[in-house]
Amino acid sequence: MNILHVDVSHPLLIDKLTILGHKNDIDVLSSKTKIISKINNYEGLIIRSRFLIDKLFLDRAKNLKFIARVGAGMESIDVEYAQQKGIILITAPEGNRNAVGEHALGMLLSLFNNLNRADKAVRQGLWLREENRGVELDGKIVGIIGYGNMGKAFAEKLKGFNVKVLCYDIKSNVGDENAKQVPLCEFQKDVQIVSLHTPETPDTIGIINSNFIKQFNNPFWFINTSRGKSVITEDLTAALQSGQILGAGLDVLEYEKSSFEELFENKKIPDAFQYLIESDKVLLSPHIAGWTIESDRKLAFVIIEKIKTIFH
Repeated sequence: MNILHVDVSHPLLIDKLTILGHKNDIDVLSSKTKIISKINNYEGLIIRSRFLIDKLFLDRAKNLKFIARVGAGMESIDVEYAQQKGIILITAPEGNRNAVGEHALGMLLSLFNNLNRADKAVRQGLWLREENRGVELDGKIVGIIGYGNMGKAFAEKLKGFNVKVLCYDIKSNVGDENAKQVPLCEFQKDVQIVSLHTPETPDTIGIINSNFIKQFNNPFWFINTSRGKSVITEDLTAALQSGQILGAGLDVLEYEKSSFEELFENKKIPDAFQYLIESDKVLLSPHIAGWTIESDRKLAFVIIEKIKTIFH
C-alpha cells in the first residue's frame, strides 16, 4: 500500500512498514488543504493530531483503507463517517498506557508531599518543614473514572500502596483484581482521590463540572491525564478555592488546541487558568503523560502489529 505519514513518529514505524512492502511518504509540513489535494493517492494514513480528519477530507480520500493514529484517542477523526466509508481505524493505547499510569502516580505523590511547592521554597532560601508536611497515600480510597487501558495501568501502579481502588465506567464488567467497579453514587460517596482516564467524546466533554463535584461526600484530590475538555476549568478552580478539591494534577487543559501542540488560540490568559498557574495546590504539565522515550517506540510497534494483523 501507499501510506502517507502527516505527523512525526518513531523511525521504527516507517522502517518496519517498508520491510512489509509498503511505500511510505512523509509530509509533516504541508497544510491540510495540500494534503487533501493528494490524499486520493494513498491507501493508508498515519497521524497523531495535527489536523482534523473531517467529512471533506474523507470524501477526497477515495482509496483510503485505513487511518492509524499513533496515540490513544480518536477525537481528531470523524469516526462514524470514516466507518461508513469502510475505512479501518487503528489506535495504540497499549503503547503509552504504562507511561500514563506512571505519570498519574507521580503527580499524585508530588501533590501529597508538596514537592513542587517545597522545591520552590528551598530555591528561595526558605526551609519550611511544617508548612510542607505531607499526607500519605496508604489507606486512602482511590477512584478511577474510565477503566480502559489507561485507567487499568494506573490501578496496576497503585498495587503495593495499601489503597482501596474503585472504578466507574459506562461499560459493565470492566473491574478486575486491581479495582472494584461500582455505581457512580457509591463512587462519589467513598473516594478521596479521583483520577480521570476517559476518551474525549460528546458524552465526556465537560463531565467534571460544579454539579458533578458537589456530589462527592469527601473533599478529594484530582488528577487528569486524559483530555482537557472533560473539565470545566472555572468549576475546578471554584472547587479548589472552596476546598472541595484539595489539589489537582493536570497534564491536560481545556484550552489546548486540538493538535495538543499549543495552549491558546490567542495570547489572552483566562482568569481560571491564571488561578491554576498561581496556586500551590496545582501541579501542571504540558500533555506529556504518555510522552516518554519508551512510549514513542511502543506506540509505533503497536501500530505495526495491528497493520500486520489486519492486512497480512
